[in-house]
Amino acid sequence: MPFVHCAGPPVSVRSIAMTITLTGLTKRYGSTVAVHDISLQIAPGKVTGFLGPNGSGKSTTMRMILGLDHPTSGTALINGRRYADIRHPLRTVGALLDAKAVHPGRTARNHLRAMAASNGIPERRVSEALETVGLTTAAGKRAGTLSLGMSQRLGIAEALLGDPEVLIFDEPVNGLDPDGVRWVRQLMRSLAAEGRTVFVSSHLMSEMQLTADHLVVIGKGRVIRDAPIQQVIAGSAATEIRVRSPQAEALRGHLAAASITVRQTAPDELAVAGARIEQIGDIAYAAGVRLHELSRQDASLEEAYLELTANDVEYGAVR
Repeated sequence: MPFVHCAGPPVSVRSIAMTITLTGLTKRYGSTVAVHDISLQIAPGKVTGFLGPNGSGKSTTMRMILGLDHPTSGTALINGRRYADIRHPLRTVGALLDAKAVHPGRTARNHLRAMAASNGIPERRVSEALETVGLTTAAGKRAGTLSLGMSQRLGIAEALLGDPEVLIFDEPVNGLDPDGVRWVRQLMRSLAAEGRTVFVSSHLMSEMQLTADHLVVIGKGRVIRDAPIQQVIAGSAATEIRVRSPQAEALRGHLAAASITVRQTAPDELAVAGARIEQIGDIAYAAGVRLHELSRQDASLEEAYLELTANDVEYGAVR
């Protein structure tokens, strides 16, 4: 199957769906617990975002999935197998953890050729991968001379090289310009639409909100939230119902009497938290209050994330 080009719909649905399964995954460094008893499944056919503050254990978790770090206890399996037991791993799992982890003297093309040879991947895939990430004209440049953004693209090409079912990316948009960020977003969604398993970490909340279908949020090595992105956002205290009415003051009293949290944001406007639209509409109808607007105002992912991780930030500035 050729690589995905981001314009247009995905070319097909994958015939093999692979799941990443973490069971009781724990990693200790001396007295420090970097990852604590994580159990979750990363399913195919969707983009799963992996969020957490610095030092929360995201990179360590990804490294254990890829066999770069050994768990103190628990397992990290890809379709029931450890990464180390996969004969040609690049044909099953593609990963980008460190874009600069390339021999600086090798050209981009020769780097990919060496990776292809080591995993029994046809050499034609090298040219396809370079074309997919937009590095065809830079294929002869030495890796040590590439900018951070170009290095990121080369790392993504390496991840795509074996046409794998599972893709793992740690901060893939780091160093990319706005056009490159949009390209990565479209690529991630296209790969997931083909039925692949896409697991990606990022600190860019606005971009993750546009990219991810499902979120895993961790803090201090523990899972805080594992849910579809809309559930995470809907659970934020910053999600409110906006109400506009020429009788806003009267409606405010009726809502408060029903023990509903409400604040007046303008003479004809209220912000209501912890209530359903239907509930507010019924109260207004019973009170004979006219409504000009009744709409849900979702929180941003950033607001929801900061609420979830407020007690789990290890390195925070004094405010």
